[in-house]
Amino acid sequence: MKSIGQILLCFLLICGSALASYAQDEDILTDDLGNVSDAFQERFFEGLKQKGIQNYEKALEALSEALNAAGDDKEQQAVVHFEMAKNHLELQQYEAAESALLQSIGLVPGRLDTNELLYEVYHRTKDYEKAIPVVNRLIAFDAVYKEDLANLLVLTAQFDQAMALINELDAAVGRNAKRDELRKRIISITGDVSSEINRLEGITNSDAATEKDYLELIYRYSTEGDINKAKEAANVLLERFPESELVHLALYKFALEDGDKQAAVASMQEVIDARNIDASSKYKVLADFMDFVADNPDYEPELEAAIANFSSTTNSGALWQQLGDFFLKQDKRNKALEFYKKAVATNNTDYNLLKNTILLQIEGNAFQDAFELSETALEIYPAQSLLYLLQGVSLLGLNQADKAIAVMEEGVDYVIDNPAMERDFYDQLSKAYNQKGNAAKAAEYAKKAQDLQLP
Repeated sequence: MKSIGQILLCFLLICGSALASYAQDEDILTDDLGNVSDAFQERFFEGLKQKGIQNYEKALEALSEALNAAGDDKEQQAVVHFEMAKNHLELQQYEAAESALLQSIGLVPGRLDTNELLYEVYHRTKDYEKAIPVVNRLIAFDAVYKEDLANLLVLTAQFDQAMALINELDAAVGRNAKRDELRKRIISITGDVSSEINRLEGITNSDAATEKDYLELIYRYSTEGDINKAKEAANVLLERFPESELVHLALYKFALEDGDKQAAVASMQEVIDARNIDASSKYKVLADFMDFVADNPDYEPELEAAIANFSSTTNSGALWQQLGDFFLKQDKRNKALEFYKKAVATNNTDYNLLKNTILLQIEGNAFQDAFELSETALEIYPAQSLLYLLQGVSLLGLNQADKAIAVMEEGVDYVIDNPAMERDFYDQLSKAYNQKGNAAKAAEYAKKAQDLQLP
């Protein structure tokens, strides 16, 4: 007769680490377990072998026989139940896996691996209530499981306990993004903003306050409509952290609301120039800056400087398109085209972007560029009649009347219930035939255009 520890050592040397979790655990699988029968040894390792080759049903049959052979030995029974649970889990037999693990824990309590696997079962089945006591046991092994417990408390609507644990963890190990999101989620569900404001006020009145605490307090005041307190908190933040960049995300909005244009522009410039503010936030500020300049054109030089700064660190097609739209509304068409071309370089599938770019290229007599871009556009939108018209116009600009006629005669067939566009096609076809010297055809299309009744 051999002890189970000796058997496992031989098995692992021959077959690998199928039972590594138990072989490494001195609580159960050690020589002081006593002897195991040959029947147990044979059926137990047959079960491990079958699991190793993913024959989970056969593995369970062998392990059931090993369980019978274990007799009254609790340690051996616990090992077998644990292995059976792993096979049930592979077969997604979650109730059977849970039952096997509970039996294993009942026989030999306090094992890390057994409780970890039981937690996995409850996590997969979303049985969060049952998972909580398991995680509480796991915390005794590793305090990191408190993070899991906080999430489980939220999932089971135990919000007060969850918030208390989040506060405890923040105080003990510092804040992290996951807990911050949990906190926001709890407040969103419960609507208990006042408690959060009280907590933040307490923190900001202490020497332990961070820039992030003030920013969160400013945000909470703002969402509650207490703008005066939000401004006061922002000013205190700037006093305590004069190098703060993030505070300007709030300050520029307050300045805009107060009509303090100089202060608003100064804070927006701070945001755009900042190293520690993400591109998404800068993008939103730049959008506000553009809206501001639309009503206050005297500040356009500052906006252009901000654009130049931001564009040196980003390559956003959406930003370039928005800037193009902005300058087009300002009737600065060359500037608009400059940004549209940048936008097309990163995204040549947006119909409105393609259309606006081609129109401005034609307007600026960049006919070759307009023709090439219209080719790209027609590959993506082969049924858009306007693109055929624009390509025809660009070909006319290149003195290629025959190609222009072919393109526009094809494109006019795509015009549906749009007399104005149909007239534009006929007008351009008339010009094309004039360019060819075919006065009769030119007159024919001119008459077609004239005869169209516009609504």
